[in-house]
Amino acid sequence: MMRFIHSILLFFLFSTSQSQSINLNESFINEYLRTYQLIGDYKGDFSFTQLPIDLGYNGIKINDELFDSKLYASNILKTKKLKLKILPLNYNIEFNSNHPYNRNNGSMIPNRGYQHIISAGLFFEFGPLSIQLKPELLFAENRDFEGFGEGPNGHNAFVWAKRYKLWNKIDLPEKFGNNQHNEVFLGQSNIRINVKGISLGLSNENIWWGPSLRNSIMMSNNSRGFLHLTLNSSRPLNTAIGNFEWQIITGRLESSGYPPGNHDSEHSNKYVPKINQLGETDDWRYLQGYTITYSPKWISGFSLGFIRWVQMYSALVKGKYTWMDGSPTWFPAFQNLFRKNDKYENYEAQTNQAAGLFLRWLWKDSNAEIYAEYHHNDSKQNLRDLLLDSDHSRAVTIGLQKVFIISGNNYLFSWEWTQMEQTASRLLRNAGSWYEHSWTYDGYTNRGEVLGSSIGPGSNSHYFALSKINEKYKLGVAIEIIDHDNDFYHEAFSSAKDPRRYWKDFNFHINYNKKINNFWFASTLLFSRSLNYMWDLDDNATNYYHPGNDVNNFHASFKMTYMIPFSN
Repeated sequence: MMRFIHSILLFFLFSTSQSQSINLNESFINEYLRTYQLIGDYKGDFSFTQLPIDLGYNGIKINDELFDSKLYASNILKTKKLKLKILPLNYNIEFNSNHPYNRNNGSMIPNRGYQHIISAGLFFEFGPLSIQLKPELLFAENRDFEGFGEGPNGHNAFVWAKRYKLWNKIDLPEKFGNNQHNEVFLGQSNIRINVKGISLGLSNENIWWGPSLRNSIMMSNNSRGFLHLTLNSSRPLNTAIGNFEWQIITGRLESSGYPPGNHDSEHSNKYVPKINQLGETDDWRYLQGYTITYSPKWISGFSLGFIRWVQMYSALVKGKYTWMDGSPTWFPAFQNLFRKNDKYENYEAQTNQAAGLFLRWLWKDSNAEIYAEYHHNDSKQNLRDLLLDSDHSRAVTIGLQKVFIISGNNYLFSWEWTQMEQTASRLLRNAGSWYEHSWTYDGYTNRGEVLGSSIGPGSNSHYFALSKINEKYKLGVAIEIIDHDNDFYHEAFSSAKDPRRYWKDFNFHINYNKKINNFWFASTLLFSRSLNYMWDLDDNATNYYHPGNDVNNFHASFKMTYMIPFSN
C-alpha cells in the first residue's frame, strides 16, 4: 500500500502541467488563431468552443512560427520540479462620447467617458500544481449620461411601469453609481491541478462557451469574472470515436448593489429590491453549469455540443426555505432536464435555468466555417413539448467566416446574426425575456452585467465584417445593426399600435490589429447612430415618420499585450 501511495506521489510530483492560459482580455489572439485554423496554418483540432485556451504540455499545441508560447510567458526560474513565468502585460482602454457601448469587455463597466484595465501577473507550477496570479486594476471615469425617460420627450407612467416590470427581474443597472471607479480584482487568476489534459481547480477567469464570435448566448466575458470551481479538459481528449472537450463549473454570482436607472424619480415606487424569499437583499447566487463538445472522427472539422446552466439564490440551495416540500440539491445541472421529472414544483419555480445545442463546422478545403447556437431559456415539460413548441423561449445565433485569396492577399469575411427577442410563440405562451427571472430577481448576471450575449435581453444583432489579414496585421471594416430590447418595446407600446418607436443602432466599425515584435495591438473605432435612443419619440409631431431622439456616439477601444522577454 505504501509503495502504491509513493508511486502516486512521484507521478504527481514529476508530471508536467505547463498550462497557462490566453485570457479573454486578449480575445484578439484567440481570433487570430481561429482565423489561421481557417487558412490552414494552425492545424490543431481544437474546436474553439471553450475558452480560455490553455497552452503548453497539458494544453493545446501551436507551432512556434504562428504563435510562440515560450515568448508569451517567459521563464523567470526553471528547475526540474519548479517553474516561475512572467505573464504578458495587458492594457485595455475604452472611450464613449455620449453613452455606453459595452461589449465583451470583462471587468469594465457600462461607462461614458474613459476607462481602462491594467493587468500583469505570474505563473507558478510545481509538478501538476499551477497557480496563475493575474489581477486587474480598473479605472472608469463613469460620467453621467442620458438614461431611460431622461430624453426630450420622456415616458408616461404606463411605460415606466412596464420598464420596471422588466428591471425587477434582472440586475441590470443603467449606471454604476455616480462616482469614478478605481478598483482591484482577482482578474484572470486561478489555482489548478493539471494532469494529462484534465484540469481541476478554483478560478476567477472569464470563460466563453459556444462557437459564436460576438454574441455567445450561454457564457461570455461580457461581465466581470466570478469565482468558480472547474473540472475541465485543457485540450481535446482523443478517443476511438472522436475528440471530446468539456467543462463543469460551480460558481458564486454576486449582485451589483446598484438600483436601475433614474431610481430617484417619481416612478421609483415601482422598484422591487433584489430579495430572496426570506426578504434578504443581495443574496449571492449558486450557479452550476457544464458544456461538452464532441468532434466525431468520421466528419472532418465538425463539432457538436450541449450546454446547460442552473442558478438559484444561496438560501434555496442551503435549504433555508423550510416551508417548501423536498430537499434541494448541490448538483441541479445534472437533474431534471424536463419538468415532468420535477418532484417539487416550488423548487423548480425558484430556479433559473437554460439549455441548448451548438455546432461548428470547419470546411478546411474551403477555408471557411459555419456555426450556430440554439438554446432555450426555460425547461420544457417533456420531449413532445420540445418538438411541438420548439420556438418557445428560444434564442439563436448563426454565423459564418470565409477566407478569400485576392491578388495573393487574404481577406476574411465574417457574418453573425443573433436573436434574443421572443418569437411569435409569446402570443400564446409568454416565456419572458432571456436572462430575466420571476423569482431569481438578479437574473443571469454577475455584478450587474449579463453573463451571456452582450446585446442583452430581448435584443437582436446583425454583424458583417470584411478584413485584410496576414500574420502581422488585420485591417477591416464592419457594420453592426442592433435592435434594443424588442421584448420591452412590445410590452410597453403594442397597445398603441405604434411601429415608429423601435430603438435601433447602426454601428460602423474600423478595426486594426498589429503585431510588432513582443507587442500585440488591437484597436476599434466605432461611430454609432442611435434612432429613437431609449425608445424616445415625440407622439405629437406632424409627420408620422419623423425623427425621434436620434443621437450619435463615438466609441474607441485599444488593447495592448506586451509579452515580457526574460532570459533565464
